[in-house]
Amino acid sequence: MPAASPWWTPHVHADRRPFLMARNHIQAALRGFFAERGFIEVDTATLQVSPGNEAHLHAFATEAVSAGGDRTPLYLHTSPEFACKKLLAAGERKISCFAHVYRNRERGPLHHPEFTMLEWYRAGQPYEALMRDCGEMLALAADVAGTRTLSFRGRETDPFQEPERLSVAEAFERFAGIDLLSSIAPDGSTDAASLAASLQAAGLRVAKDDTWSDLFSRVIVERVEPNLGLGRATILDEYPVAEAALARPTARDPRVAERFEFYACGVELANAFGELTDPAEQARRFAAEMAEKMRVYGESYPVDEDFLAALALMPEASGIALGFDRLVMLATGASRIEQVLWTPLPEIGR
Repeated sequence: MPAASPWWTPHVHADRRPFLMARNHIQAALRGFFAERGFIEVDTATLQVSPGNEAHLHAFATEAVSAGGDRTPLYLHTSPEFACKKLLAAGERKISCFAHVYRNRERGPLHHPEFTMLEWYRAGQPYEALMRDCGEMLALAADVAGTRTLSFRGRETDPFQEPERLSVAEAFERFAGIDLLSSIAPDGSTDAASLAASLQAAGLRVAKDDTWSDLFSRVIVERVEPNLGLGRATILDEYPVAEAALARPTARDPRVAERFEFYACGVELANAFGELTDPAEQARRFAAEMAEKMRVYGESYPVDEDFLAALALMPEASGIALGFDRLVMLATGASRIEQVLWTPLPEIGR
């Protein structure tokens, strides 16, 4: 089979150009959306001392070399989150950011090693405000693209309907017949054996070395996500604290956190938090995440101590990260992320 022509071939670019022009129009409209609401657009540095501290996110590593030859490890950020929260600590109240971010070990129809993350933060406001933002922005993107229906792989969403709000526990019960909260203690600790028994009863695969997090993710991927954002968008909220390393617990139930994900057409578009601002608790969670990363992958990343120090000054806030390229895909009907990237990378390895 002959190799596909590169993106810069004139006939390939001509096919992609309508998607790219729609991307520009949607980005301009979103910038207007934030400006009208009093947000300040910020531009964060790509190079950071830590790329983030989530166990299953993989970074690109580099180093800074001084004039004297001293070498300092650095990373391309996986999110502008740490930098944005430092700006909140500095006194900014409402900020937005279109950032190129980098994630290793990720390539597929919805994944690219370099992509655009849209993040925004609201100091002093609950994360329900971000839910309203998501619904309004989804409708705006569809309107700018000139479509009444979003679609991906045969799944469709009406972007003009109010999103459904569904807790993770409700989703486990509805789509898998599993009582998730019965495997979580009042202090947030988890019971893998209890959850494993529930998965087996639901006909899902269980391995001897599965952690509680492994089991949780299997239900999400195999039973929950395919059913989200069908007909109308879905806000999947109240994640277990163990699956929300940067979010504060809810006031209603300490077992679950102020975290939601936003779905359309079965595709995750955004991940939001009522932000954790306790430096000691954040340090503890980072240590647990990096211990898990070392266990699974044999590596870990440093902690940004400046970020932990900034948390002590940061006001209560809510923040969200949205995959901008995915939003453009759904609004334009693109089937692969490369169709909406101006200069995608060639395939590297398999």
